[in-house]
Amino acid sequence: MKRILTGDRTTGKLHLGHYAGSLQNRVRLQDEYETFIILADIQALTTHFERPELINKSIYDVAIDNLSVGLDPGKTTIFLQSKISAIAELTIFYSMLVSVNSLRHNPTVKTEAKQYGYDDLSYGFLGYPVSQTADITFCGADLVPVGEDQLPHIEQGRKIVRRFNDLYGNGNIIIKEPQALISETPRLVGLDGNSKMGKSLGNAIYLSDTAEDVNIKVKSAVTDKNRISIKDKGNPDICTVSKYYKVFNNDEYDNICEMCRNANIGCVACKNLLSDNINLMLDPIREKRAYYEKHKDTVCDIIIDGSKRANIIGNKTVENVKKAMSIYM
Repeated sequence: MKRILTGDRTTGKLHLGHYAGSLQNRVRLQDEYETFIILADIQALTTHFERPELINKSIYDVAIDNLSVGLDPGKTTIFLQSKISAIAELTIFYSMLVSVNSLRHNPTVKTEAKQYGYDDLSYGFLGYPVSQTADITFCGADLVPVGEDQLPHIEQGRKIVRRFNDLYGNGNIIIKEPQALISETPRLVGLDGNSKMGKSLGNAIYLSDTAEDVNIKVKSAVTDKNRISIKDKGNPDICTVSKYYKVFNNDEYDNICEMCRNANIGCVACKNLLSDNINLMLDPIREKRAYYEKHKDTVCDIIIDGSKRANIIGNKTVENVKKAMSIYM
């Protein structure tokens, strides 16, 4: 089986944007590929270095979210980034092979720096793609599922790998060059309709939200601002709620859009139907989450066991890297 590396930064619970864009795809892929799920606590420090307590708590939250949607620890390797020594070593080695200018011009780095309001970038933030390359290559991942916005990171990693092999491979492939596996699911906009759904933006529905939480949040979702009365014809093309139907109830999407355009359904009724659909989807996830929250020792064991397995693989990778670089004793 080919190997996949994917995962999440541990900066808080996961939301519907994660589910639509990544998590549900992971569940499907775990039967097709050998899957590694990284809990990226070190990379979480690039934006949350002043809140280490959040990162620590989020390790369990993110692990539980992954398990609750259907990731099987018997099929996948769920591991903690900070416990994998190979990632730290490879990050240092790779940092010698990439220029500061290429990192500064990485469009994803620039976009995220603007998002967080960073004018003076930390070394860790700027070097995020280098660390990510170490995440991907320590286990010899063939594929990395990503959205299009993450492609510059993957391409940066591929360049680092090619440079390493050119310098130290002596005609052999020491480090496997990863390929991006593009997600075909459109990015889920936030409830405010103005941005992507994000943990720090206050516009997210979380997988751990109660049914009442979902009802309240969906009611706040931005719709067609020009539609004042139920008798007014709406424009679903500029309505956040219609975009959620397309992702979570695609069978009803065309019908809902037609009713909106013909003023046959009001925004309140439309939102109520959407809430029902989302809660129906989340109910089994909530049930699994409740189990794991009561059995955090089981979650801890899953992470520890996965980290042990990842370290065995990573140590072998570093051994090969050091031999190739002639710094092996």
